[in-house]
Amino acid sequence: MILEIVQYGNPVLREKGREVKAVDAKITQLATDMLETMRSANGVGLAAQQIGVPLQMTVIDVADIEDRPSAMFIGDAEVKVEDYMPLVLLNPVLQLSKDKETGSEGCLSFPELSADITRASGVRCKALRLEGSEMKEIEFDASGLLARALQHEVDHLHGILFIDRMNTAAKASVANRLKRLQREVRRG
Repeated sequence: MILEIVQYGNPVLREKGREVKAVDAKITQLATDMLETMRSANGVGLAAQQIGVPLQMTVIDVADIEDRPSAMFIGDAEVKVEDYMPLVLLNPVLQLSKDKETGSEGCLSFPELSADITRASGVRCKALRLEGSEMKEIEFDASGLLARALQHEVDHLHGILFIDRMNTAAKASVANRLKRLQREVRRG
């Protein structure tokens, strides 16, 4: 089922998600609905907060995005990113590389808004991966769009929004649009 994506101004976007301790039918259905919602909105990632549920759960799918490639490594071996997509991650924890890169980012909770954001060029992710109705530990390294998407979505899980990562000039350039989004959310 396609769910409503929460827009900027809704307080749930600032909530830190609760840890997922067990998988039940509700969590499995939520994952399915989040993937369907993300795909219908043409996104590459969606955090539970973005559909109004403050949980440490995110879905990501960067397969078939050729203009912004991704790389994924398990152990010392590079694996095919497509073989692991979509990712449904529970309780993810990231270690960020020291190297930084700036790239364009948007967010489904901020329609028609994008900005250049500086993030780590690579990450190591430790999480529980939801596969069907089972949780399995996964640890992998990522670069490219996958690394950026992981950082963006894990930020959401902690109540951090991509506008918080904008530099001063970028924030100033989108200030009026942010105020308009907040007003629209208040009006309901």
